[in-house]
Amino acid sequence: MAQTQPIRITPSQAANLFGVSEKTVRRAIKDGELRYIVVRGVYKINFDSLLKWSQTKVKVKNKFNNDGIGQYLDNEPKTSKWKIKNKLYSPNPQFAENIAKDDEK
Repeated sequence: MAQTQPIRITPSQAANLFGVSEKTVRRAIKDGELRYIVVRGVYKINFDSLLKWSQTKVKVKNKFNNDGIGQYLDNEPKTSKWKIKNKLYSPNPQFAENIAKDDEK
């Protein structure tokens, strides 16, 4: 099912996900590099434009991979599996065991 509503996040959420400072995200908004709307005085950034922006900026791309959510993914583009195998953070311990077994194969 195709999603009709775009995903929008706040500048602080974007900064946390991409491993950059909130000031960097707000600067990109000011420079017109990101598409956004204002809802009740809060910026809501279009996630698609955020992804495109992060992949065109080398520093942001590197921070995403080192400090952002990218640090939890394998670097191999073919696998794109999560590096987290700790049962404590898995919603179901059997799920984590199955992932570990799949990784061994």
